[in-house]
Amino acid sequence: MIPPFDELRDYLAHIRIVHHIHGRIRLKLVSGYESLAGRGRQARRFQSILDRTPGIHAVRVNPLARSCSVEYDPRVIPAEAWGDFLAGVDSPAAAALEQLLREIHGEIRHEEL
Repeated sequence: MIPPFDELRDYLAHIRIVHHIHGRIRLKLVSGYESLAGRGRQARRFQSILDRTPGIHAVRVNPLARSCSVEYDPRVIPAEAWGDFLAGVDSPAAAALEQLLREIHGEIRHEEL
C-alpha cells in the first residue's frame, strides 16, 4: 500500500537536483538516506506517481545510483517548479507541481483500497 503523501514528502526532502535543462531533470537522493531496500521502495513509489503525472513523458529510476531522470513538458510543469518544490519554497510553480503529485498520489491510494 502506498503511504500517505507526507511520508513521500519527507523522502523528497532528501532529493537534490544534479542537472536540469529545459524539459529534462536529473534528481539524486543524498547519501545516507536509509537502506538500499528502503531507497528502492520509495523510488518505485515516487516513479509510479511521476509515471502518471500529466506533463511527464518519461521517468528512469536507478536505485543503485540513487538517481532519477525525468523528461517533462515545461508548458505543463514550469522549470522552476522542481527546484522550488524540492527546496520547500512557497511559489505558484511549486504549489502547482505539488498539487499534481498529490492528486496522482490520491488516485493511486484510492485504487489500492
